[in-house]
Amino acid sequence: MKTRVLLALLPILVFSSLSSAQKNGPINTMSFNIRYDNPEDGPQNWQYRKENVVRMINFYDLDIIGMQEVLVTQLNYLKANLRQYGTVGVGREDGKEKGEFSPIFYRKNRFKKLKSGTFWLSETPAKVSKGWDAALERIATWVVLKDKTTGRELLFMNTHFDHVGDRARTESTVLLKQKSEELAKGLPLILTGDFNLVPESEAIKTLLEPDGKNTLINTSSVATFSYGPEWTTCGFDKRPFGERKVIDYIFVKQVGRVNRYAVLSETLNDIFLSDHCPVFAQIQL
Repeated sequence: MKTRVLLALLPILVFSSLSSAQKNGPINTMSFNIRYDNPEDGPQNWQYRKENVVRMINFYDLDIIGMQEVLVTQLNYLKANLRQYGTVGVGREDGKEKGEFSPIFYRKNRFKKLKSGTFWLSETPAKVSKGWDAALERIATWVVLKDKTTGRELLFMNTHFDHVGDRARTESTVLLKQKSEELAKGLPLILTGDFNLVPESEAIKTLLEPDGKNTLINTSSVATFSYGPEWTTCGFDKRPFGERKVIDYIFVKQVGRVNRYAVLSETLNDIFLSDHCPVFAQIQL
């Protein structure tokens, strides 16, 4: 009799266990500089890469993605072919559609958008502006998401630092940390971006300085499992591996753990996904 009862309960116990795991499931995130649609890229132009980019995103079953260097035509293509995602973000040159976006894609069946916005990396972050010694306008996009199953909320931020201005990158780091504290208000934070900075730079060290509950952590340094090369940019060329750098990151704050971290250096018949590798992190809140 006891055996029959246990056998009858087994499916219920298994189902309960699976349901619990799903409710508290990890979040698959990515930072990806997709490379703007530049006709001078020849065989590596966006037109030859875009279909594989969509397949890659679908294959890795991503929940939230922070992208960089996205022109409005590229954004429209991705939205049309990734309909399972909602998007937030604006063009950096006019706050609408002009210039590159740093958009955030989030899976609509899992998350509800509560609020979102954009600020410029400058002395006047609330309006379209170029900061300090930057060559171009630079922005950070953010969204507060609520998990529809667990009810948990998180702040996701995505940015692209200037490629020229040393002061602009340093000041942007300070601004970003201030804004992360202001916008998170104690929520877990996931921050993605192309920072145009190597890990040894003073600006990255400043970003990661211990600061109580506002301390940011590089997912690559705490992941249980890691995979891929020790660089994130390849430039569509065959430069020696020793000359390639890490400038793309996923940082976190107030999360439970980072299960997996990877740099995906994938090609299809010598066609790259981008001149940057997608960076992946699986995060448990």
